[in-house]
Parts: sequence; structure tokens; C-alpha cells
Amino acid sequence: MSILSGKKILLGVTAGIAAYKTAHLVRLFIKSGAEVKVVMTPASIDFVTPLTLSTLSNNPVATSFYEKGEEDTDEWNSHVDLGLWADYMLVAPATANTLAKMASGVCDNLLMAVYLSAKCKVYFAPAMDLDMYKHPTTKQSIEVLQTFGNVFIPPSSGFLASGLIGEGRMEEPENIVSFMENDILKNLPLHNKKVLITAGPTYEAIDPVRFIGNHSSGKMGFELAKRAANLGAKVYLVSGPSHQKVSNNLIERIDVVSAEEMYNASQSIYNKVDIAILSAAVSDYKPKEVAVQKIKKSTDSMNIELVKTQDILASLGKAKNKQFLVGFALETNNELENAKSKLNKKNLDMIVLNSLQDKGAGFKSETNKVTIIDKSEKISEFSLKSKAEVAQDIFNEILNKIYA
Repeated sequence: MSILSGKKILLGVTAGIAAYKTAHLVRLFIKSGAEVKVVMTPASIDFVTPLTLSTLSNNPVATSFYEKGEEDTDEWNSHVDLGLWADYMLVAPATANTLAKMASGVCDNLLMAVYLSAKCKVYFAPAMDLDMYKHPTTKQSIEVLQTFGNVFIPPSSGFLASGLIGEGRMEEPENIVSFMENDILKNLPLHNKKVLITAGPTYEAIDPVRFIGNHSSGKMGFELAKRAANLGAKVYLVSGPSHQKVSNNLIERIDVVSAEEMYNASQSIYNKVDIAILSAAVSDYKPKEVAVQKIKKSTDSMNIELVKTQDILASLGKAKNKQFLVGFALETNNELENAKSKLNKKNLDMIVLNSLQDKGAGFKSETNKVTIIDKSEKISEFSLKSKAEVAQDIFNEILNKIYA
């Protein structure tokens, strides 16, 4: 999954021959999981049709302040609403004329009004002939736009519409998307950070067909993994048996079954991570002996001797060096006291407490209600929220601590 997944991208198209590439560009944005809206200058429709871009983007294309609506009535395209809607804006192709207008604030069409209203980061990909691109006024426009915080996507060299060969050719759509993804990624708060997250239950075998386990779905851990990746981190997700799915090229999923397998996987990864969040519901005990064959029902009762599993969280707490270590505590009574005890005993930097006493929290639920306790025993309570929102709250607390 691309870093652009779920993002809103506003594409501004101007009157250059490279406008034909915008059809492929829109398709790539949609394929990456983004939502796309297109604003075109009136002259650009001679190069690519609004119908093409509307069909590919699944959104109406705006070309002027007023469009003919149903029953031949005029409908207003709000430049303010469009500017506020976008997470990112891209002007491609950006002609010399449009660059000059953007640099000087000339507002004579809808695209320029949207640009001047935009609150998001703006990217621009110039496209023009060699001499136009080399002209001092064009260079000045590009420099001015960069001082405004806009991001320049340099053109490539190649055959130009005039027949000349040189700089000025709009960068290829694949490279534009890659450029934006890399630029967004490097500015995220966890870029170049590595995060270990454990999720789901563990199953401890009794015989080849039976096991000791719990009701954990793994959803909380998977939401934490998604949030970490969205913040730019490389994520190692060690998951017990779970039906949860994740698709992000920043997340490496390592599937395990037993507490011992989760222990070994976590130990092998721990030294290379900056943050570790152990949200898995690990079995505290396992059968001392595992039957080789299925146990037959031959008596009225059966005793199984259990032994402790290795304490993953405690072992990582002992080995802690530079890592920010977060544990989870699912409690049914004396919640705060038990969570604080676990926080100190296992050398954690933070613990996330949830209680089965809270309606809507716990296993197999779409929601969770947590209390976060830090190393100084500062308590932060949160209301019942979706697990995706809880993951956001947890990472907000982590970021506040590591970047304090």
C-alpha cells in the first residue's frame, strides 16, 4: 500500500502538450489508493478532455467558476472548498505562464484561485520547451515558488514537442508519484525509525488438534502497525494466529503460533528497533507435555500440567538500550495498581491499560477504551473510540515522549 493511500490529491492541469500524461497520472494516484479531483485551466481542455479525467478520477472535473448543471442551471465551483479539501496539490504540467502567475499571484482562472486558497503542500512539475525553461524569468518563477514552500519536481531531458532535445520535458507520471511518495515519507515523524509490534493471541498446543488460547483478534496490534507505517516507520509486525489483514510496503509481517515462537521472533528483531509495542495477548502458561497423537476421550476427567511461558515483555525490558518500550495490560480488577506494577517491574517507558469492565473494550471489539500511564506514572484517560483512533492516541503519546 502506498503512503498516498487514503489521501486527497488535487491535480491542476494547464495548457501544455504534456497534459496528455495526466490521464496516466490520475490512474496511478487512484491505483495508489488516493482520492483525486482535477481542476483544469480553460485552455488545457484542448489537450486532454475533462471527460477522460472525470472518468478516471471518478469525480467531476472543474474548469471554471461556473459549470452547467442539471436543467441547464449554473453551479458554482468553490475554489475555497477545493483548496481546503486537498491533502496535497499537484500542478502538472505547469507551463511557464502558470508558473509566472503562481509566483506573482495573478488570479485569472479557477485553478489559480484554488492554488491561492490551498492550505496543503503544493507540488509543481514544469513542462515547456528548452529555451522557455532556460529563460531567467522561468527560473525566477521556480525559485520564488520554492521560497513559498512549494515543491519543485524537476523536468527531465528528452525529445520536446518542438523537435529540440533537452530539459523541459515533464517528468514521467510514475516518477512524479514516486517523487511525491518519497518527499512525503521523509517528512513524516517516524521516517527512518523502526518499530516492533506484537499482535494477536498465542496458541499453546495440547495435542496435534487442541490448544490453549484466548479470544484476541489482533485488531489493536494491526491498527498500531498501520498507524506506525502511516507515520513513516519500518514496522515489524509479529502476529499470532489472526484473520486481520494488512497491506503496506513498510510493514513486514512475521506469523507465529506459540509464545515461544513470538519470544524468539521478538528477540531477533528487538536490537534493531527504536520503538517496541507489545500488544499481543500472550499465553502465560503452556502444557508441560504435548501429546504426539490426538488425545482420546477415555476418562471422565483429565489433568494437564501447565508451566510458565517465557515473559517476552520482561525479557525486552531487561535488554532495553535505546528502545522506547510500551506494554499492554488487560485487567479485570485493581486495574491501575496492577498496570503501574507491571510498568515498573518490567522496565517499561509506557503502559496501555484496558479493562474488561469497560463496555466496548477488550477482545473481538471494533472499539477500545484505554488509560495510558508513563514512566513518571502520569495518567492519561481516553474515551471509548475505534481501535484506529486508539492507535493514533497511543502514537501521539509516544511522539510526545520521544521528541519532548
